[in-house]
Amino acid sequence: MAALEGTAHFVVAAGLATTALATLLEGAQGLRISRLSLPFLVGTAFSDDRRRAMAIGFAFYLVGGFLFAGLYWLVFAVTGLAGWWEGALLGLFHGLFLLVAVMPVLPFIHPRMAAEHDGPKGVRGIEPPGFLGLNYGYATPVSTLVAQAIYGAILGGLFPGT
Repeated sequence: MAALEGTAHFVVAAGLATTALATLLEGAQGLRISRLSLPFLVGTAFSDDRRRAMAIGFAFYLVGGFLFAGLYWLVFAVTGLAGWWEGALLGLFHGLFLLVAVMPVLPFIHPRMAAEHDGPKGVRGIEPPGFLGLNYGYATPVSTLVAQAIYGAILGGLFPGT
């Protein structure tokens, strides 16, 4: 019974954190604070149909939110540091890694994304996010870091024993 309660606790925490993250990031795009849509970027790696890409990407995004929540909880369990503050710091680190290391590499692994140094081609490619995602707006790094920090804070704050 305790294992079931622990699993339910994790599912609720991961669900709340992932919902908050998706709401904040997609809200930033809807409010024109940023042009970044991670579900769209992920989905277009699997489909060139933009409508289908958004649905596919959102499904992957939700699953990814739960997988990353598991990694966060693993870090909390191993380090013994868990709370909303520690979670927010872990979220900031995660967001910084995403912006600094992952975004610039995307054009090399995404089949439909143009590279920073590409010239005009006959086929229109998705614009690369660039360093810190700045090609998608100057507020992209801020909105991403805030959303990731809130994601981490929710997970850290709901970790058992905090």
